[in-house]
Amino acid sequence: MGVQGLMSLVDNESRVLLDHQFCHSKLVIDGSNLIHLLYRNSGLDQNHGGEYTAFAEFLKRFVKALRDCDITPYVLLDGRLPERKRETSIQRAEARIKNANKAAMMGTNEGILPPLARSVFIQTMAQLEVPLAQCYREADPEIVALAREWKCPVLSDDSDFYIFQLPEGMLPTKHFLWNEVNQSNAKSYIPCKIYNTNSFCKAFSLRPEVLPALAVLGGNDYVKLQQIDWSRFNLSGCGKTSSERRLRGLLDWLRDFKQPDEAREAALRQLGKEKHDDLRSKMTTAMKEYQPPASVFEEFFLNGEAPQLPPPEKDLVPDWMPLPLTQGKLFSQVLDVLVVRRMNLTFAVELAELHSSNHTSRPIRQLTYGLLLGGESNLKVEEIGREGLMLKPLLVTPRITSSTLPLASLHEADRSVRLQFLLEALGVTEASLSELLPEQRLPVAVTRYWLQNAQPTPNRTLLGALMQGMMGNETAEAAPLTNTPDVHSALAFNQWQICLRDAVDLNQLLNFPLPEPNIARLFQGTLVHQLLMSPDVQAYPLPAVLRSALDSEDTVQDKAAQQKVPENR
Repeated sequence: MGVQGLMSLVDNESRVLLDHQFCHSKLVIDGSNLIHLLYRNSGLDQNHGGEYTAFAEFLKRFVKALRDCDITPYVLLDGRLPERKRETSIQRAEARIKNANKAAMMGTNEGILPPLARSVFIQTMAQLEVPLAQCYREADPEIVALAREWKCPVLSDDSDFYIFQLPEGMLPTKHFLWNEVNQSNAKSYIPCKIYNTNSFCKAFSLRPEVLPALAVLGGNDYVKLQQIDWSRFNLSGCGKTSSERRLRGLLDWLRDFKQPDEAREAALRQLGKEKHDDLRSKMTTAMKEYQPPASVFEEFFLNGEAPQLPPPEKDLVPDWMPLPLTQGKLFSQVLDVLVVRRMNLTFAVELAELHSSNHTSRPIRQLTYGLLLGGESNLKVEEIGREGLMLKPLLVTPRITSSTLPLASLHEADRSVRLQFLLEALGVTEASLSELLPEQRLPVAVTRYWLQNAQPTPNRTLLGALMQGMMGNETAEAAPLTNTPDVHSALAFNQWQICLRDAVDLNQLLNFPLPEPNIARLFQGTLVHQLLMSPDVQAYPLPAVLRSALDSEDTVQDKAAQQKVPENR
């Protein structure tokens, strides 16, 4: 997210980013941004489904570096994105589909976040007792409000924070050298660069009040104003790229204005649209986004009290839900389902010509929708998935069964009732899981569901590799891997991961009738792909519940079944 081209412009302007030794402070962290950046910059494999144990260890080192420097982190995650960002969200989803297909075909790293990375991040922060809040809506305004309240900087690489007035500035993540902790006069510090609006405005002879107009006229996630060629105002001709020259021209043009409204009206005149009320309204709304109200999350971090929901969420969400939502113990998309009847699906690294890995767990999601929306027959949920390389919305009917529980009192239902609903969704019985440790029951139940529902049907080799990896058996001799995954194996393991994620979501909604497993330990992408080539993979002993599923007439063990892959559907 952010203002197009502004990050690179600031990086190329030596007068703006100042060297800084950061320590002895609170730090408000843009969590959604950090997940992507840390995984992408960690050197971990991106194309075989995720290296979650290594990612969790990477996060632990990051938090340790902060604490070694007496830095107290507070993490905020995005919730439901506003509808006015819908167009931008669609464009980025379409780009992810194409990039995921390219990664599967060519083995290139395209920055596709593995399906369970956010879950691993939330769990790891909880294990490390790092304060974390999942916002009801976009986190940016809450991050700014909290940083202002506490007079501390923000850590992010979102250029929107270059526009907000932050008393203690912003620390761009790319320049935050947390793995190079230094010492000076017996104090440990993290070398970094710090940004503040005063330095920026001084460098470009701009009034701070006009910065929201820079964001809107330069092109942010709310307003796409590309019709004006701002580069013609760039009299110096500075700028390494056309995007930078365009922004520098806009900055030169903005020097003459004292308030953002003046710049807005002048821009409309440039377009010949002085009376264009719709565009004026959008621009005004977008500029107001950079003036957030007081923090509503300070009380949560200090006393554990969830903030009050805004309308319309307030009228649609039961009283028990805000606290687990804020704690990250309930998946954030419940608000999308309740408010706009929509579920945005994720896209893993897989060939676009194959069917989407999201298909397998749709029945689980339909039961989740049934719990959230109740039994009204005319309700549908719009799932935003893919067909081939195209983004494809599909209207899905929530599933209501005789054991569906009312949402308002769901948290009060007896555990045995909630457990039965979950086990029926996964097609297992409580007795069949009794030989397993409590933390193994949900992933094994998910594995049985996957065996019976994945297409093509998983064979004994895939199951053996998956179970060896899940149970921590890393004794098999490692086989060399290319960065290009086997496409059929990748599809099968992607289906399993998304089945697990959707089952974890349902388990959260049901208030944990089964213990939530440590997700970081369940799947190591390169390991399971290497185990596929181990000579003893098919001999790995399986729990009885999986043996019975494998032996059922619905499960085909012939590996030749892998060779015929259904077309998109």
